[in-house]
Amino acid sequence: MSCELTILLPCLNEAETIQSCVLEASDFLSSRGIDGEVLVADNGSSDDSADLARAVGARVVVVPLRGYGAALIGGMEAARGRYIIMGDADQSYDLSALDPFLEALRSGADLVIGNRFRGGIEPGAMPPLHRYVGNPLLSFIGRLFFGAPVGDFHCGLRGINAETARQLHLQSLGMECASEMVVRAVLAGHVVVEVPTTLRPDGRSRAPHLRTFRDGWRHLRFLLLYSPRWLLLYPGAGLFLIGLVAGARLVVGAVEIGSVTFDVISLLVCAGVALIGYESMWFAVLSKAFASREGLLPADVHVASLVQKFPLERALLLSLLGVVAGAAGLIVAFVWWRNLNFGPIESPRVMRLAILSVFTVVGAMLTAFSSVFLSLLGLRSGRETAYQVPARTFRAPHEDGPAS
Repeated sequence: MSCELTILLPCLNEAETIQSCVLEASDFLSSRGIDGEVLVADNGSSDDSADLARAVGARVVVVPLRGYGAALIGGMEAARGRYIIMGDADQSYDLSALDPFLEALRSGADLVIGNRFRGGIEPGAMPPLHRYVGNPLLSFIGRLFFGAPVGDFHCGLRGINAETARQLHLQSLGMECASEMVVRAVLAGHVVVEVPTTLRPDGRSRAPHLRTFRDGWRHLRFLLLYSPRWLLLYPGAGLFLIGLVAGARLVVGAVEIGSVTFDVISLLVCAGVALIGYESMWFAVLSKAFASREGLLPADVHVASLVQKFPLERALLLSLLGVVAGAAGLIVAFVWWRNLNFGPIESPRVMRLAILSVFTVVGAMLTAFSSVFLSLLGLRSGRETAYQVPARTFRAPHEDGPAS
């Protein structure tokens, strides 16, 4: 680290506004007497944004791989400051009022997120769909899934300790990098705080890079994929319980509700629903185990406890017992069918037993297959699973000197 603060501006064709943003950030540093730099992470601009930024004193690094997240990651890797405050290069954020961010970082915060809803949104600065639907909804999902103390997940003005930034090993190359930064910081136990900030209409004459539905979906997809509990476990548990409880009642006999009779076909549907839910729960466990193994998510004590209590040998034994029980039921059902001279099966008793037996066999086989895969992930091998460093997928940024 060669200075205290780096003000990082990702840039893609921002010739209209880049100089004013660099000057505003530079004035903040000089007026506060801060040892710092203004760093522009140029993400393949086809205009003269980089030259304009360099002309007013910014340091410019070129990040070859395209994407908002790629520009942020490359810029943070090239930053020389102990702290990094990043904002957009479109004049939408007041870069002369970064004091709350720097004060929070100096006080020990690892990540500081701006909250535009608390600080104020000027007229025309944010589309109504983003302001009243998209941003509040995605921020609510982020708080619900991960317990993040953040009311504005997608504020582009945020500060981070440079060492923390390198520890997070961010991987998202698109707009969803904003969500990944918060989620990874929370899961790693870093101190995350929020400060009010204002949002102004941007100063560009062209449309913004943000695409409402495409980028909104990318944020939502990221939040779901990083939370196997909400994506797979809870829905799967609900389906499993519904199918199991309703099916258990139908195994006893038909159920009449008014003029509607639920019998063997309904039992078959319940068995299918329960099996889908059961496999969904297994996928939640496997997804969590794989993500922990690859360093995408921290190690989960619940998964480790499951593996400890039900090692592969015990799971295979239970699966074998299930297969034997189901096979025995199918043999009995076959005998009953033989007593009917192998004709059309009109007896609900035969159908119920056959469905229950098939359900037992399939459930046992799913348990066996999933247990084998869980064992292959090597959770009990003693390997460190929390935050392994995945291979970086883009070339490191490099400084771009003045054009010859």
